[in-house]
Amino acid sequence: MFNNLSEDIQATISRDPAARSGLEVVLLYPGFQAVVAHRVAHACWRRGWRLLGRWISQFSRWWTGIEIHPGARIGRRFFVDHGMGVVIGETSEVGDDVTLYHGVTLGGVAPSVDSESQRDQKRHPTLGDGVIVGSGAQVLGPITVGRCARVGANAVVTRDVAEGCTVVGIPAKVVGAREKHLEEPRFVAYGTPTGDVPDPVARAIDGLLDEVQNLRARVNALEGERVDDEDELEAVTPEPAEEPEGRGVGAPTGKC
Repeated sequence: MFNNLSEDIQATISRDPAARSGLEVVLLYPGFQAVVAHRVAHACWRRGWRLLGRWISQFSRWWTGIEIHPGARIGRRFFVDHGMGVVIGETSEVGDDVTLYHGVTLGGVAPSVDSESQRDQKRHPTLGDGVIVGSGAQVLGPITVGRCARVGANAVVTRDVAEGCTVVGIPAKVVGAREKHLEEPRFVAYGTPTGDVPDPVARAIDGLLDEVQNLRARVNALEGERVDDEDELEAVTPEPAEEPEGRGVGAPTGKC
């Protein structure tokens, strides 16, 4: 347990440039304090001391603003930056080297619908090693976020995310290329790349506009071909012969 606490301190220092010492992390970082409280609460939960585990988690929620159910399984070097408003559900599973920012929810999709049938069932997400979840993101349901994936700020994730992918938006969609070097992935603050990231919706609209332009050009070309054909037809069609005088309307034709 003490080894895990030491790793948690080092993880905080390595991912937050504002952290200057281990003592500062222990005394002033609510994310670290919530993780320590959770490890104690989880140990009680596993031993069957459910009420004590819940009491510890509730005290930690009041003290830090971070709510972690004692049944959740948290890996090593877990870092919650800022942390206020983070909620981690009972059946959540969090791998090693995971980073969460404030306002993140690892929750279920329908906790109030037939709740009795959902007891002791997997209803919260699983985060692989090295996952980063940006502030305000909601990861919902018994889904899996693959290793080294990135969830952008305020995204709503309700489907599995493949390893090394970055997802943003509501509902979350994959943007950019998949991380190729998963052994040493780059750290992305708030899970959101700051470079030129294409908007999937804007990209789809641009594709539709391009298609409309192509169709319009094709229609114009077909109309031009039709006009040319009509001109050629008029050029080869002979003029009708003029009727002789006296054969107009009402003139006698020699027939009864």
